[in-house]
Amino acid sequence: MTYPTYFEAFDHRQVLQDYPIGEAFIARYQSMSRDELFALQDAQFQRLMRRGWEVPFYRRLWGERGIEPGDIRGLADIGKLPVYDKSDLMASIAEHPPYGDFHGMGEAATRPPTIFHTTSGTTGKPQTLMFGPKGREVGNLLVGRMYRWMGLESDDVVHSVYGHGMINGGHYIREAVTHYTNSVFLSAGTGIETRSVNQVRLMADFGVTAIVGFVDYIRKLAATAEAEGLFDQIDIRMIIGHLGTEDRASTEAAWHGAKAYDWYGVGDTGSIAGEGPERDGMYVWEDAQYLELLGVDDGQPVARGETGDMVVTCLYKDDIAPCIRFNTHDITHELDGRGEIAFKRIAGFKGRSDNMVKLRGINVFPHAIGALIENRDDLTGEYVCHLRRDAHQKDHMVVTLESRGWTDKTALAEALRQGLGVEVEVALVKPGGTAKATEIDTRQKPLRLIDERDV
Repeated sequence: MTYPTYFEAFDHRQVLQDYPIGEAFIARYQSMSRDELFALQDAQFQRLMRRGWEVPFYRRLWGERGIEPGDIRGLADIGKLPVYDKSDLMASIAEHPPYGDFHGMGEAATRPPTIFHTTSGTTGKPQTLMFGPKGREVGNLLVGRMYRWMGLESDDVVHSVYGHGMINGGHYIREAVTHYTNSVFLSAGTGIETRSVNQVRLMADFGVTAIVGFVDYIRKLAATAEAEGLFDQIDIRMIIGHLGTEDRASTEAAWHGAKAYDWYGVGDTGSIAGEGPERDGMYVWEDAQYLELLGVDDGQPVARGETGDMVVTCLYKDDIAPCIRFNTHDITHELDGRGEIAFKRIAGFKGRSDNMVKLRGINVFPHAIGALIENRDDLTGEYVCHLRRDAHQKDHMVVTLESRGWTDKTALAEALRQGLGVEVEVALVKPGGTAKATEIDTRQKPLRLIDERDV
């Protein structure tokens, strides 16, 4: 039997031409007009739709809405297509185990090499993630290109705290750095894969200059380095993580002035947006991703500056598991003005619409608490929210925070009330007291909301 190997399954030289890296990336998109960019996106979208109609999941999803191939002529018609989310993919898996019918892999003898991972399961049961060689490599490239634009150099040594195992994150970040940068890569992983004290010793031994991963654990490593007395042997200059609603200042201060850079992506789509060297908003990688911001309640496009769900179409992913109008349920808003390149900019991850809690008529996003407590010396910055329902069917949120011992609980509760717009209950624990609930040492994304309601 003959079948293509991974790099024979797509034209990798063409990929580098279509999605340039380094100086070629800046040169192409500094002067490109929005009309030229739309034409580039439209050509990719039409190819993507041809692939979409070959996939049973999309034929069913679109057919149920009475949509036929001729109804969608180009990107201008994308709003006619229904959005879908993780619940639709999980239903597909349940009906067509074990992989679902959204991947379009075909028969084993004829399909290209396929990469299989899962999500971390932060918001529920882990979800199947499938990638073909082209989709995988463009996704890797977008991360490597972003890192290089942020300032990662060939003499940098990169320490990654992304998880491995079945989780996609650590694997594709490793591929991004090793395939598309010349930096040395240390795949340390989470605290359960490599103990925190061993991680900071690795940093000292191998001259680590950049850390990548989720900033919650990256800040924990800074405290470990302090406790081990290793800061005089570690010189971190870059942190590339996921800042979300939090101020980057505390993360930078924890690592003695290293510059922190923000980016955003999810398992299904890969990298969607990231900061440039000026760190003024996150650029959407519009040569590869088409991002819509839709109202949480009505699903209609929101005006610039208004908050909406990020709905993503991966224009490049036309081999395995095409992604066409996937609702991430992560919310953000678009920024005004043009930045360094033609791509539009967003404010970054502001919370999850499906994790939004409605308390006494007020929408509360648990992730917003991080920004409210971040720069307080009396708190470690770690917290977890427990949502409970009393005997009268009234919902309450208890916010448990780690205190170093001199916190005024009443004043803190008032600060949270003003910041969130609604009163919440406050509980204080010693440093490290939330770790069991958040699972910060074992998960690449710690839990911040635990719903204990009997619903």
